[in-house]
Amino acid sequence: MKSLFKFDLSHLRGDIYGGLTAGVVAIPLALAFGVASGLGPIAGMYGAIIVGFFAAMFGGTPTNVSGPTGPMVVVLAGLFASLSGDVSLIFTAVVLAGVFQIVFGAIGFGNYIRLVPYPVVSGFMSGIGVIIIILQADAFFGHDSPSGTLNALAHLPTVLSDINYSALVVGVVTLFIAYKWPTKWGVYVPGALAALAIGTVLSLFMPAMPILGDIPSGLPAFHMPVFDQSAMMLMIEAAFILAVLGSIDSLLTSLVADNMTRTRHNSNKELIGQGVGNAVAGLFGGIAGAGATMRTVINIRSGGVTRLSGMIHSVVLIAVVLGVGSVASVIPHAALAGVLVKVGMDIIDFSYLKRAHRGPRWDLALMALVLGLTVFVDLITAVGAGVVLAALAYVQQVAKIQLEELASRPYAQTSDEERALLEALGTQVTIFEFGGPLSFGAAADVGHHVRERYKKATHSIILDFNRVPFLDVSAARAVETIADDAHKAGKRVYITGMAQEIRNTLSSLGSDGSLHEDAHFDTRIEALQEIMKR
Repeated sequence: MKSLFKFDLSHLRGDIYGGLTAGVVAIPLALAFGVASGLGPIAGMYGAIIVGFFAAMFGGTPTNVSGPTGPMVVVLAGLFASLSGDVSLIFTAVVLAGVFQIVFGAIGFGNYIRLVPYPVVSGFMSGIGVIIIILQADAFFGHDSPSGTLNALAHLPTVLSDINYSALVVGVVTLFIAYKWPTKWGVYVPGALAALAIGTVLSLFMPAMPILGDIPSGLPAFHMPVFDQSAMMLMIEAAFILAVLGSIDSLLTSLVADNMTRTRHNSNKELIGQGVGNAVAGLFGGIAGAGATMRTVINIRSGGVTRLSGMIHSVVLIAVVLGVGSVASVIPHAALAGVLVKVGMDIIDFSYLKRAHRGPRWDLALMALVLGLTVFVDLITAVGAGVVLAALAYVQQVAKIQLEELASRPYAQTSDEERALLEALGTQVTIFEFGGPLSFGAAADVGHHVRERYKKATHSIILDFNRVPFLDVSAARAVETIADDAHKAGKRVYITGMAQEIRNTLSSLGSDGSLHEDAHFDTRIEALQEIMKR
């Protein structure tokens, strides 16, 4: 525990500059994400401050800068609509999301989140980018944004028939500057902040358009969690989605940080840090957050090395919050929409989309499916379906390889002595060598392949398990089926190279009932010599 309060000050200058730069970059994004969530700009600022501070203090990635991100805001906006804007229930869901993340980290879930296939990650991240753009379309044209992606799409024809051209000009200018702001100027003033400032100044000289209006300033107040039985399942579901997406988002950012710093983060510790940050944010009126890739990259490039940089980023935002109300109240929604459209475009995985047609078609189809489910159904369905389909496809590929090896490998690495025995026995014996762990995907077809090949064998079958480290129940049942069928067909089964652990598994499941007591041999040569004696 004492290590949490020991800071490495050897990189203090870089940490201060990295934290200051990341804090300035976070200002327009925190305001914009707060508005997009439905909870208001100050909730976005509070979320950036609290999640950023506590995730840096307790997390497992020293250079991570955390705060509101696109995936989290998309879920919060949907929850805001479902709960009719009941902020106490929404903040309770944020607290629960933090608790889920702490549990994820405590049970080692961080080691498994990294196993989500890239097409799935690409699909749901791109889908989130599309959702952000769709939800900002109404504000971009000068109208209030309806809740939900489908509602926003349905409302778009109405918006296009009554465009507020002042808002459209401000939105276009803001978006243009966000894209074209020179990189060398970004060292002094981040592009998103410059775009927001210029868009706001421009709006002061144009006809009326929707603006943020009065924004409370000062330190946040405590929000006691509220548990409404009628909305409990909705809150738990939203909290779980926030926790999963926030975990994936944070760990992806951690991988980016690792690549830039040539270090290795602690996944489970990072989840605990993110969970603490979100839990505290929910208690004090902040929206949920996660590791933010852009802010983390800027922090590292600006010299940030330790967790102190992420904490300084939060201190910068606290100073801004104490006086942000009067300044930010005149910011037009169209300017924030311009910034968020840029964020949405950055989230869409164009780098993969440009090359996807040159890769496996299944991966492209999986990515497109997850993207579509993300936009038109919901995020948890998209990720769940993507992971399940990817896993099934992988199992099928492995099973295919294992079945091919079953037919092609047995005679590939035979010794002279073994080859002589095989020639002498001729068709009296058939060998089956299983390659690697015998998966449940291959188990279903193993019995059929074995039966087809031993029809020509006179009396003996050798099952070589020398390269099989373990069996699951499906594979054990497949071995039992092979032995039973061979026994009924008058064949004798010999087992070679089977580890004692696998023999125990077969025995405990009763899958070795059709095997003779002397069926096990250490090597194939021993089994062949035994067959020669018979």
